[in-house]
Amino acid sequence: METNQQKTFSNQNNIPRLPIPTLKETAERYKKSLLPLLSTSDYNRAANAVDEFMKEGGFAEVLQKRLYDVDKSEKYNWIETIWLNKAYLEWRDPSLINVNWWVEFNDPATGILKNPPPKGQISELQIDRAAGFISNLLTFNDMINNELLPPDQTRQGPLCMDQYTKQFGATRIADSPSDRIITTWPATAKHIIVIFKDQIFKVQVLGGGGERVPIKEIKRQLQFVVDQVNNTTELQPPIGLLTGEHRDTWATARKNLESSSAENKISFEAIDTALFGIALDDYPTDTDIDISHLNFFHAYNGRNRWFDKALQIIVANNGRAGVNGEHSPSDAVIPGRMFDYITSNEPAQDPPNVSSIELSPPQYLKWVVDTSIMNTIQQAQINIQAAIDNVDAVLLHYNEYGADWLKNAKISPDAFVQMAIQLAYYKQYREPCATYESASTRGFLHGRTETVRTCSVDTVAFTKAFCDPNVKKDEKISLLTKAIKSHIEYMISATNGCGVDRHLLGLRCQIRDEEEKSKATLFNDPSYVQSMYFKLSSSNMSPGLNFHCGFGAVVPEGYGICYVIHKDKFKLSINSYKKCKETDSTIFRKLLKDSFDELRELLSS
Repeated sequence: METNQQKTFSNQNNIPRLPIPTLKETAERYKKSLLPLLSTSDYNRAANAVDEFMKEGGFAEVLQKRLYDVDKSEKYNWIETIWLNKAYLEWRDPSLINVNWWVEFNDPATGILKNPPPKGQISELQIDRAAGFISNLLTFNDMINNELLPPDQTRQGPLCMDQYTKQFGATRIADSPSDRIITTWPATAKHIIVIFKDQIFKVQVLGGGGERVPIKEIKRQLQFVVDQVNNTTELQPPIGLLTGEHRDTWATARKNLESSSAENKISFEAIDTALFGIALDDYPTDTDIDISHLNFFHAYNGRNRWFDKALQIIVANNGRAGVNGEHSPSDAVIPGRMFDYITSNEPAQDPPNVSSIELSPPQYLKWVVDTSIMNTIQQAQINIQAAIDNVDAVLLHYNEYGADWLKNAKISPDAFVQMAIQLAYYKQYREPCATYESASTRGFLHGRTETVRTCSVDTVAFTKAFCDPNVKKDEKISLLTKAIKSHIEYMISATNGCGVDRHLLGLRCQIRDEEEKSKATLFNDPSYVQSMYFKLSSSNMSPGLNFHCGFGAVVPEGYGICYVIHKDKFKLSINSYKKCKETDSTIFRKLLKDSFDELRELLSS
């Protein structure tokens, strides 16, 4: 049977469970990852702490046994619940900037409007494009619901398709002490939410029996929303701002809103169960993509958004479009496949099974608020603006060469970009730092990611040699080749479920409150936190044919670097924080561009 005839989830029963690495292999790989980050004396202390923890009959063996018990009790894999809670739902800082990711689509073939309407108005191109995206997303949802999407595969075998069931109708719910996530599959809701001028509408986009409608009917629904808002004298408060607040603040406000009014509960239910969100912005993006991408990152002021929806398509009134996505239910590569689908099928065509029914009018969501909630919203605006003003985000679209040239040179494109990032960082600071690259573990059931610790003894040797004019070119090439080989080895281990970070997290989560914490010598040693203080956090979003994307830095003194590798170019976003005097995204971009130039010159020689 050919791949295109297979049902979406036909391989699920053949996909293995995620393995639990042995204590020995984790100990050895972990100690190796500490070498480039610690002095000799600090390393010796850390290595002793690891050995004490991992020794035969030691505390790690007790925790490992409990982890095996977790594996037996979990339906799909041992880290799934731990990771969802620790990486996302228990995280209390605002999702905006810290968790959510953004995507900016390529402009349509017709281009964006050179003379868009003034602020406060919308455009026909904007409505056309938004309606087309809605229709194409509904088609993609049909493909998932009816198992018509061909299953993903690599040369190593089939990939788990579970994350596709967590795209539509997915919402993060602010709660205390931990958030919740709602996902549904099949996703059979008939409505989406549309936000315009901070006003939120429940908008039907499918018939009562799930019938598909022409795109012109969806456009009519969007126009209804715009007209309703423009003709309303008393606008609803910007409740969406609360989704960009601290999670505890938002959880308290949400509970107060739900308990104080039946109307509020109805509004929340409409938002939570919506297939996805559409934000129509009544202003154009900047013509400079270095500035325009910020609209999809944070909207410049956090307005006209609902940051808790897993998928939120954003269209500005000049026609430029993108996405802001909540990270909890899935990793960005999955929606990335959807985005390439909906953009490569522009301009959208009516589905073949189109029905001529008329949809019921959009429902204006109303809110009953008191003085306390209004004060919380006002403070949210202040806090969000401060967070946004702290963002230092730039793009690097490098067009000199790409994957084809590297493959001809028999070099892994991903490992090469990682080496360029290491080199740029070393040029800026003359020292290495802990580095995170996301590796997919979708070769296992419900697999998500594992950390590749890019910074290694070999990357340090390479970056130091490269910046030393006394080292010959042949030696530099040899050290680059060795560093790339090291990186690929770690990537293969991580992809096969044998990195160190998820295993150590799993072990740490088995320590019980009543137990003597001093026995956890590995976790008590400062090297544990130090080795996870990722001043470089990176993710490869290739192929990303029709978009570029990004996310915030994960530590105050760090950089968040997202990249897409094409045949003939690289597209990167570089994010840091202005409050940190040691980081500067513009300087890092220049050093990274220089690194790409110089590495090509080195390899060409």
